[in-house]
Order: sequence, then C-alpha cells, then structure tokens
Amino acid sequence: MRGRSVLVIAGLAIAGTVLAGTPAAARPIDMGHFHDVFTGDVYNDCGFPAQDSFDVSGNFLFNQRGSSPFPYYRESVRGTVVTTNLETGGTFTNVFTATSKDQTIVDNGDGTITITTFAAGGSRYYDQDGKLVLKDPGEVRFSIVIDYAGTPGDPSDDVEVDDSFQLVRPSTGNSDFSDRDFCADLLEFTT
Repeated sequence: MRGRSVLVIAGLAIAGTVLAGTPAAARPIDMGHFHDVFTGDVYNDCGFPAQDSFDVSGNFLFNQRGSSPFPYYRESVRGTVVTTNLETGGTFTNVFTATSKDQTIVDNGDGTITITTFAAGGSRYYDQDGKLVLKDPGEVRFSIVIDYAGTPGDPSDDVEVDDSFQLVRPSTGNSDFSDRDFCADLLEFTT
C-alpha cells in the first residue's frame, strides 16, 4: 500500500509540473456572452409592410487546439424573431437554437486559411395564435476562406474572402421549408 501511495504522489507531482506549463497555451484567446434585443426597420418586400423584432443570446469561444497556430471558434445561439404584418397586426414567430464549431482549419499557404464548420440546430415557427406551423431542424457543414492578415493567432484582424462560402454538406433535417415562400407564409400565418 505504501509503495502505491509513493507512486501516486510521484505521478501527481509530475502531472502538476507538466500541467503547470500548459495553462497559458490552453487559455482562451477570446470568449464571452451576448444578448441583443432590437427591432429592425419596416420593409415592404412582401407587398405589405412588415417588421422584425429580435431577441438573441448566446456565447462564443476562440481557443487554440493542439499545435495549430490558428484559433478554433465555437458558438451557441438561441433566440426569437417575431415578424409582424403591420396591416393585420398578426405575428409569425421563429424560435431557434444553433450551435456551430470549427472542425478543420487548413493553411492554404497564401496568407489564407480554409475553415470547415459544423452547425446544428433548429427553428420552430408559430402563427399569430401561438400554434406550431413549421419546423426546420438539422445540421449542415460549410467552409469559408479567411485572410488572417499575417497574424495566425489573432482573429481580431481576420477578414472573410468575398464569395468564399461553400456548402460542404446540405441540411440533414426534415425541413418543412422545401418549396415554400416566406412572404406567402407570412401572409397566411398573420391573417
């Protein structure tokens, strides 16, 4: 028993020494929480005046992983978007959640990186009476190209390369939105 305790103590001392050198590398580059509540401008895109109100909250984390000089990003968001038909006063409400995280980061060798991201979540839409009318669950994978401005460990100066968004894997969910028109839905569910 005594010999075992000595080994455990020695193992913990070694682990403590090794781990003591890693917190700075494992420390997040940036992280935080957000909560935004706002109302957008009135628009007439559907042939009648409408307005969106948003209540969105979530958290995010930029962190180094392994030996990669590029930080990985993770985000969780949830919220509500209420679209009001200003002619009828009826509302069409989207309650959603989404989680995304970078899966791979590839250095393209030209000052840019390609990030492939996994995103999953769902939306539930309710009519003016609060009845569930449509849903859109699922997960997707997409990629974007980022110009990292010569500072691989500093995401604050990164810029997305125009038109670089690529859908890698389309939604796996059973969406109610195939062949639907938002304006027709807004009119139907707010009258």
